[in-house]
Amino acid sequence: MGTTAMAKGGESSDIGTSSAPRLSLQSEGIGADTSTIRSLDWDRSRFDIEFGLRNGTTYNAFLVRGERTALIDTSHAKFRDSWIPLLEGQIDPMDIDYLIVSHTEPDHSGLIGDLIERNPEIEIVASKVAIQFLEDQVHRPFKSRAVKSGESLDLGTNASSGVEHRFEFLSAPNLHWPDTIFSFDHGTGILYTCDAFGLHYCSEAVFDSDPGAIAPDFRFYYDCLMGPNARSVLQALKRMDSLPEITTIAVGHGPLLRHHLGLWVEDYREWSSQRSRGETYAAVCYLSQYGFCDRLSQAIARGIGKAEAQVQLVDLRATDPQELAALIGAASAVVVPTWPAQPDADLQTAIGTLLASLQAKQWVACYDAFGGNDVPIDTVADQLRDLGLKEAFGSLRIHQVPQGSDYQRCEEAGTDLGQLLTKAKTIAAMKSLDGDLDRALGRLSGGLYVVTARQSEGDTARSSAMVASWVSQASFDPPGITVAVAKDRAIEALMQVGDRFVLNILRNDNHQPLLRHFLRRFPPGADRFAGINTLDGVAAGGPVLGDALAFLGCRVSQRLEGPDHWIIYAEVEEGNVADSEASTARHHRKVGNHY
Repeated sequence: MGTTAMAKGGESSDIGTSSAPRLSLQSEGIGADTSTIRSLDWDRSRFDIEFGLRNGTTYNAFLVRGERTALIDTSHAKFRDSWIPLLEGQIDPMDIDYLIVSHTEPDHSGLIGDLIERNPEIEIVASKVAIQFLEDQVHRPFKSRAVKSGESLDLGTNASSGVEHRFEFLSAPNLHWPDTIFSFDHGTGILYTCDAFGLHYCSEAVFDSDPGAIAPDFRFYYDCLMGPNARSVLQALKRMDSLPEITTIAVGHGPLLRHHLGLWVEDYREWSSQRSRGETYAAVCYLSQYGFCDRLSQAIARGIGKAEAQVQLVDLRATDPQELAALIGAASAVVVPTWPAQPDADLQTAIGTLLASLQAKQWVACYDAFGGNDVPIDTVADQLRDLGLKEAFGSLRIHQVPQGSDYQRCEEAGTDLGQLLTKAKTIAAMKSLDGDLDRALGRLSGGLYVVTARQSEGDTARSSAMVASWVSQASFDPPGITVAVAKDRAIEALMQVGDRFVLNILRNDNHQPLLRHFLRRFPPGADRFAGINTLDGVAAGGPVLGDALAFLGCRVSQRLEGPDHWIIYAEVEEGNVADSEASTARHHRKVGNHY
């Protein structure tokens, strides 16, 4: 990594050489006595493995100077050689009185040890859970203050501006870790939320000046990280409603939200309200900071949410025993991880509370945490089976460090569970339309297609396929099509903006074998192309079916959300016809309210 020029007064500095990943820093004032240090990670293509990034990301930290000075969060360790010198160019670390830790995920806390080394007297202000996590992370003593909702930290009045900076803290557990707190500066009206309201979008625009450009990434980020915690989002919004006017939401990733603040907050409120309707929910349990439990549980929860079922993530370490018993006992389904073979006393109590709170009519399932010293998953499954509970899906066994295909399997298992929970509602909806309207809708016809997609990640790949009939040409120049994809389809995760896929057009005289194959129900993680004649390497987005009439290679350009489908608009980049004399298979329905 090459030398780094200091970035001051809104300037940015580039880091490294042309052959290294593009990393840069940016420092700019965002309010009275307040500046941000943004670490721009231009080329990061994946986050937590299970979902891809199209536009890189940023890691945002903030410096607030009253009579005393506070730093809010740090940065990813990959910026160590540049971020620390930039900070030292703006302030002597010994003059920083407080480090407010919004939460302890390494992309925000990666340089805390370096800061303590330079200022052993700095006081870390964080939630009780975050301080416990940091004690395991930093491996050195540090001064700390645990805070919770309603408590405050007064930095005093800045002598130059006359602004008094008083922080009020709001607990925001599960957004998206159990240790998260928000910090509100009454002097500037800036609310610091770390992961909540963020997005993975790297640009030198400090604020949300172009909402159209960032809206798809904002929604994608919500679906991946915040949607599984929709109930917790609504609780955080209630706490935010009690604050004075918020001028800016200073997020941990992406541009800060200022110019269109109401839009983003109402999006969160609407999306979370939709996901939290009804009392039926699945409780997905996990152990924070143990193996890959956090990420695997998120994937399962995301799958449940795709089926429009309610989900509640439950941290077995951090949840109060009384609350844990209530959450487990009221759930319609419970998913549990494997746990350490020798748990500490608190965790042993939590496990006992979990097992004692399970109810006879609940669906249950388990997954490998891959923590290195787990109780065997068969032992956990046997304990659940001995309680007479119904198995929601087969045990999710993780035999290696989880790859993209493992997260896909977890998501698909979650979707299967979500469909179990919403089965009665789905049947009721199928019967709810007016008979005449239902029959009229059924007269709409379309072609028959199989959409395929494959994404490679190192030595592994994720792939999926689905039968489609709601397909239409949508533009001439550039050539474009629309495809309607139900929200609970597994392939939906591989059809985000920028992703490629293949539309296989089926032929009228030979489509039944392909239909029978792709319409059957696949178990989570199953290879949908086993036994099918595919032409790999023909199109960039995925397999081309050897028995198809034609194919179109497409790149997703836009996504429009409908009530139960995503409308995918894609530009067509390539295509070919296998038999110019054959005709397209057609689909004629009798009813219009279900497939």
